[in-house]
Amino acid sequence: MKKTILFAIGMALATSPAFSAEGIHWGYSGKTGPADWAKLSPEYSSCDGKNQSPINLDGFIPAKLVPLVFDYKGGSAEILNNGHTIQINARPGSTVGIDGIEFELKQYHFHAPSENLIKGKSFPMEAHLVHADQNGNIVVVAVMFTAGEANKALEKAWNQMPKTEGEKLALSSDISPLDLLPPNHAYYRFNGSLTTPPCTEGVRWVVIKDAVSASAAQIEEFARVMHHPNNRPVQSINARSVLE
Repeated sequence: MKKTILFAIGMALATSPAFSAEGIHWGYSGKTGPADWAKLSPEYSSCDGKNQSPINLDGFIPAKLVPLVFDYKGGSAEILNNGHTIQINARPGSTVGIDGIEFELKQYHFHAPSENLIKGKSFPMEAHLVHADQNGNIVVVAVMFTAGEANKALEKAWNQMPKTEGEKLALSSDISPLDLLPPNHAYYRFNGSLTTPPCTEGVRWVVIKDAVSASAAQIEEFARVMHHPNNRPVQSINARSVLE
């Protein structure tokens, strides 16, 4: 069954046709699961590539990483359930600066459990903040969640979480993506891919070192709405370096 894939880096950028495609149905288990994505369609052949995401971040190479420059204006436009995740589409104008380039925040979404591992450690949930520049180049900022105190940004979002696949709602309360970030923005960096079909490579990945908290109830609610884990297994690092 065909469906519109709205993922980039973990989900397509719904606001940009460059990251939306009509594709073959895929999932997270069975004959349409991650092990067989590359076989489902020629469009998904990159899923067998050498620079795939997610990965286990380890064997770090010391580097002088320039601080990230977040210029998030606050506010989000809508929240949707696309059957693969809960996605929040950002209003225009929020950016992150990296490599001297401004990348605009398009959307952010969630995976439970985490897709990336850090030194072999899995986290109960991970957020991906998906950005693109004017040429369609992608940066994903990943934030890990640990079980602990309730997360105020998630509380606002989950109060409006669509429970049905394909449902989209305008957000009635102000949710700032900046509230998902920890105070310390130190990060790891590596080159990777989208974590969902078509698994396009050439994506800049930034994984924030410090985790933020979410309550066990918030994590469980997300998992219950998804009905299944929505994390791709880690991929081989191959010749890549993970910088810190």
